[in-house]
Amino acid sequence: MSYARRSCMCGLFLLFLALVCEANSGFIGVKNSHFELNGSPFLFNGFNSYWLMHVAADPTERYKVTEVLKDASVAGLSVCRTWAFSDGGDRALQISPGVYDERVFQGLDFVIAEAKKYGIRLILSFVNQWNDFGGKAQYVWWARNAGAQISNDDEFYTHPMLKKYLKNHIEKVVTRLNSITKVAYKDDPTIMAWELMNEPRDQADYSGKTVNGWVQEMASFVKSLDNKHLLEVGMEGFYGDSIPERKLVNPGYQVGTDFISNHLINEIDFATIHAYTDQWVSGQSDDAQLVWMEKWITSHWEDARNILKKPLVLAEFGKSSRGQGSRDIFMSSVYRNVYNLAKEGGTMAGSLVWQLMAHGMENYDDGYCIVLGQTPSTTQIISDQAHVMTALAHSFN
Repeated sequence: MSYARRSCMCGLFLLFLALVCEANSGFIGVKNSHFELNGSPFLFNGFNSYWLMHVAADPTERYKVTEVLKDASVAGLSVCRTWAFSDGGDRALQISPGVYDERVFQGLDFVIAEAKKYGIRLILSFVNQWNDFGGKAQYVWWARNAGAQISNDDEFYTHPMLKKYLKNHIEKVVTRLNSITKVAYKDDPTIMAWELMNEPRDQADYSGKTVNGWVQEMASFVKSLDNKHLLEVGMEGFYGDSIPERKLVNPGYQVGTDFISNHLINEIDFATIHAYTDQWVSGQSDDAQLVWMEKWITSHWEDARNILKKPLVLAEFGKSSRGQGSRDIFMSSVYRNVYNLAKEGGTMAGSLVWQLMAHGMENYDDGYCIVLGQTPSTTQIISDQAHVMTALAHSFN
């Protein structure tokens, strides 16, 4: 390649980054049950990459973070959901209550700085329901070691020591001064939203009332630290006792949350759902799973629009490459459903596929891994959705 052509391509990419950065200025807000950015409607297609901080904790692996964010940006993706927790274990952010590994925190600093560079907004989650990267079980283990009498992991939602541990972690993250950008997290518009917990569940109280009290307390605490950023719970979307007939939409069981009452809390700015038909309704045919998926999304959209009056995000969905049926057909169907609902005023705001990885991360593959560019048809489907959602948002102006 000639020097002149190389210079031209480099200049075009720098122009692209400049335009991306300009579009990325300002905090995302909510108005009349849709997202807004700088006074204009904001719709998106995005992705999950839970592993970003974990990998970035090792500076020699940071190129993987850059690769995914850069490729996602080029494809038109504009929101990424990732973990702001790693409690105990390998490359722990929080080694023990209130004790942090600065090296890992600098990994998260890098993730935020790179996301800003490539125009990607972040949703950052504070803690896990599951044992991966510690989760509530790690918090319970810490508290028991400190002498607390705790009978089961679901006391995470009620025990004063456990709630104090989490509040301390939330404050540590929200008030963190980024070592690279020199901007406090709470002041950085690169962060779209905070998430209280990845997929909260409570087997001790299936009604959703215990989780509701916890959400109210934690949401109020977050907003006392930071009223610039949006806040969401991290819900999968299971219905509880507040509207009994809606429980028929669940995949046959409850998990201790209540999609309606948990999201009606004033400090919660938007609603989320997750969906894994190949796990939740695995005995059904591919066609039946798609029908169930459309009903799941549409039911929650109706409630977000008519009852909650808040935006809705499909914050996790995917189809395992290890199962039956076509991932491309499944994703195209879900994206079409999201787009068609988004056309009705923008309450259905976007979706986040689970999950994007970099090249050479096969050991992380849970069956849902997608490497942009590796499967051209899937990459095209993801990119096409990003562009039609952006165009739809512009059409609302």
